[in-house]
Amino acid sequence: MAQPSKLKWVILAFPLLLFIWLTIFLLRGLFSDPTELSSALVGKPVPAFELPDVYNPEQMHTEAVLKGRPMLLNVWATWCPTCQAEHAYLNKLADEGVYIVGLNYKDDSRAKAVNWLNTLGDPYQVNLFDERGMVAIDFGVYGAPETFLINMNGEVVYRHVGDVNDRVWQQVLGPKYEAEMATYLKQPMETEPASAGGQS
Repeated sequence: MAQPSKLKWVILAFPLLLFIWLTIFLLRGLFSDPTELSSALVGKPVPAFELPDVYNPEQMHTEAVLKGRPMLLNVWATWCPTCQAEHAYLNKLADEGVYIVGLNYKDDSRAKAVNWLNTLGDPYQVNLFDERGMVAIDFGVYGAPETFLINMNGEVVYRHVGDVNDRVWQQVLGPKYEAEMATYLKQPMETEPASAGGQS
């Protein structure tokens, strides 16, 4: 008679254990910061690529444009409302001397991207046109906007998901960027900064 009683207890306990596990799982998600998604690329070189320039489809860029000095790689798109919200702040950072490379992600057309930049301003030293989003996939991008901090050796230092704003810059990205710049400025003078061309 003990066996049916034990089976009954297991049947009754299973939903309770499942509920407890599900509650813990959901609470972890609730209190985690989605802007701090880890990246498998952190501490590793940027992936190899060859992409055309947003303005000039004949001009090709390789991963070489992401080497030589600390910089931000900003993933953006004209269909992304949050990208528009952060764009003014990126212009401000560029005016202050922050080096930013743009990765235009799965936009409908190059013309839309160019019009966006002509209208809202262009904070990017180089602008890559990733029409199919394949390079973004190599970076592990979930969507736009995302911003990667890259050191002078072309290695990913940090990944930020969401818009770059004053709070994010002051508390997270800015200090990390300045630390990379301090290291870069201590290098011998023969270290050349990344050029705006970067053709392959």
